[in-house]
Amino acid sequence: MHRSGDGPLPGPDRTSGAGQTRRLALSGSERPVQRSREFSRQALERWHWLPAVDDHQQAVTEDVLLMVSELVTNACLHAPGGPRELRLNWNGTRLRVEVSDSSPVPPQLRPHTDPARPGGHGLHVVDWLARAWGSLPEGDGKLVWLEVPSPLDSPVRRD
Repeated sequence: MHRSGDGPLPGPDRTSGAGQTRRLALSGSERPVQRSREFSRQALERWHWLPAVDDHQQAVTEDVLLMVSELVTNACLHAPGGPRELRLNWNGTRLRVEVSDSSPVPPQLRPHTDPARPGGHGLHVVDWLARAWGSLPEGDGKLVWLEVPSPLDSPVRRD
């Protein structure tokens, strides 16, 4: 299921680093998935998502790192030249992750992916974990994005 978002959520900038966009150029780089995860981890540390103060915050940050890996991996596999850039935008209430590449073809969930076979599961992971995700044309390629609500100052879920 493709869920669309309407951009930044309203609300005050309640946390350190809110209103920031961090960018990582990936064109022609080696090990873009590893570089993207480390770059994202450092941004989450700067924005006080890490170190996590509870299990919920830890789970959300791990989910973000997994989804960054999935978006960058998809660009490596399906876009000529791989990913161009990773952008992280933190506005205090939500994190928006964006990966640009040179392919104009929008990503699509594969129906009936065999869970026993590797590959084809990345967008299903993003669809499950992100509050919203989608793609937009950007120049001669596209921008694939996802959004995650802030785990900061939120009640811990108890099962």
